[in-house]
Amino acid sequence: MTQATFWWIAAGAAVAVELATGTFYLLMIALGLASGAVAAYAGLSETAQIAVAAVVGSGATALWHWSRKRHPRSLPARENHDVNMDIGEAVQVAEWAADRTARVTYRGTGWTAHLKPGCAAAPGPHEVIAVEGNWLVVAPLSNTQATPSPTSSNSAS
Repeated sequence: MTQATFWWIAAGAAVAVELATGTFYLLMIALGLASGAVAAYAGLSETAQIAVAAVVGSGATALWHWSRKRHPRSLPARENHDVNMDIGEAVQVAEWAADRTARVTYRGTGWTAHLKPGCAAAPGPHEVIAVEGNWLVVAPLSNTQATPSPTSSNSAS
């Protein structure tokens, strides 16, 4: 077996393990292993092949890690407006129960609204900040924000 074949088998194994685990970093290591195969085709010594594979693999891993740190992760689906169109909508709360819940009408049906921790339980317009199962998590709207939209037709029961 040639040295290049060894490098390609190692790269293939890294890709297979990545597919099984979902660890994208292993693809960067596989890139380094593939560069070791190219170095073997170029006729470099074993030491040079290992150095090329190590530099390319670790460099690609470091670059990927830096790129991931630079871009913030998206919000969880329950709080992400791109995933859940209810986030950011307004509801009207007439009164809060002692357990910080209220019944609101939203999109033509009754929902249980749960007040965001740390917010005062006061009646009035609230914004949906998350959806947890079939509960709306709401926070009071600030005075500068608009009143509930007519499509929401919100009221407490």
